[in-house]
Amino acid sequence: MMEITPNFAIGDDEFTERMVKASGPGGQHVNKTSNAVELRFGVGASTLPDDAKERLRRLAGGRLTQDDVLILFSQGSRSLEMNRQDVRARLADLIRQALHRPKSRRPTTPTYSSKLKRLEGKTRRSGIKSMRGKPLSE
Repeated sequence: MMEITPNFAIGDDEFTERMVKASGPGGQHVNKTSNAVELRFGVGASTLPDDAKERLRRLAGGRLTQDDVLILFSQGSRSLEMNRQDVRARLADLIRQALHRPKSRRPTTPTYSSKLKRLEGKTRRSGIKSMRGKPLSE
């Protein structure tokens, strides 16, 4: 069981982990053992709310397959356990972001004084620019 927020957790049956051979640090040891972790999370079949699933799909970008499966890969560490923790933490962060409902923006109208201030600034700027021209002949 992976706890995402205090009131939401994901069961271990909702994602699969596969250990694969990694490239990168580790020398010859890396060639003999499977240290990298590939995590697959089925977005459509998960227990997430529908609106969070949509936000997760947008956040996933190119890591989402056509089968609606989110694939995360970690091979940064020499240790299998460190890579497993890293990939699970990245999944938890993505889901945490998807669960956060953005505030809806309420459109407002500018105040009377802000309109006056804007027009006054435009007039001042216009006056400065008009002085840049050639002097008028008298």
